[in-house]
Amino acid sequence: MQEHDTSWVRTEMALAQQAPAGVRGPLAWVRKNLVGSVGDVILTVLAIALVVMIVPPIINWAFINAQWVGPDRTVCATAAQGGIQPDGWSGACWAFVNAKFGQLMLGRYPIEERWRPILVAILFVALLVPLLIPRVPRKGLNAILLFLVLPIVAFVLLVGGLFGLPHVETQLWGGLLVTLSLSFVGIAVSLPMGIVLALGRRSKMPIVKTLCVIFIEFVRGIPLITVLFFASVMLPLFLPAGVSFDKYLRALIGVSLFAAAYMAEVIRGGLQAIPKGQYEGADSLGLGYWQKMTLIVLPQALKLVIPGIVNTFIGMFKDTSLVIIISMFDLLGVVKQNFADANWATPQTARSGLIFAAFVFWLFCFGMSRYSMYTERRLDTGHKR
Repeated sequence: MQEHDTSWVRTEMALAQQAPAGVRGPLAWVRKNLVGSVGDVILTVLAIALVVMIVPPIINWAFINAQWVGPDRTVCATAAQGGIQPDGWSGACWAFVNAKFGQLMLGRYPIEERWRPILVAILFVALLVPLLIPRVPRKGLNAILLFLVLPIVAFVLLVGGLFGLPHVETQLWGGLLVTLSLSFVGIAVSLPMGIVLALGRRSKMPIVKTLCVIFIEFVRGIPLITVLFFASVMLPLFLPAGVSFDKYLRALIGVSLFAAAYMAEVIRGGLQAIPKGQYEGADSLGLGYWQKMTLIVLPQALKLVIPGIVNTFIGMFKDTSLVIIISMFDLLGVVKQNFADANWATPQTARSGLIFAAFVFWLFCFGMSRYSMYTERRLDTGHKR
């Protein structure tokens, strides 16, 4: 029998060792991402120069020289402009935002009744946050409370006229209240309506398909401003005498229908991306049409088009500013409306107000974008075995 020398064979597991110093740590990251090549070095130098040129003046204007509190325009105006600041001063007038904050959030909603929209906001956050956290149980009950019960409670609280609550006309609403309410209702309505329109457009029933195609193509072919103008000005002309709808309700309907048409095309793209084998597999199991769609096809299609759905939501959230065309004032509209206040008329007021509005819009849009990316990663199970 031939003998083999096994003295070189390891008899115990090798201990884990740290990666070499050249491939870990901050220096390794800088070497890999910032100075990995001549092109990277040039771009890094240009980026640093651009940051040095832009960031310090912005910080100086927005924070160091900014005026945070004050009774009127004098705190944000130079001596030559009738204020207390030295000539040549330039800084953000956050005192304007602070003084007008309640109006920027709620418009002309009566001060003594502002507890009502605040309570609605608290209820909205209390129901939305658990729905967005995957590990929180009872998602079905949570969704029912958020999408069915809360709208009724919010309507009673915001409009009033019941249970001893004073009636508040929607003409007094404004600011972030209008922006959030329009976008929330538009999102809640456009998604299911878009699903129905997308399924109808792919239907084999000629009448259903034709109606869906006409609606989608007609709405997508005209600007949202036209839809809002028609809903506010032209629609009452076609109604019987004495019949009228609230202007806010017309805006809700217009925004929801407009978003639903775009949502339908996004979802139709997801339906077309599903392989034919999925449909045939569902048919082979004996599933009916709605069972096939709700259990097999739609979950996969919606997962594929999450970026498109969220993109539509973000666009709709920003497009709520267009309601100013029908004399309704969202956050941006209220900011611009307050520029006419002589007590705060300074060169810095407009910049500060617009930057504040931009920051609020960015905050909500960025939040939706980040959550959609988190949802994509959580549902991306294609790589698992």
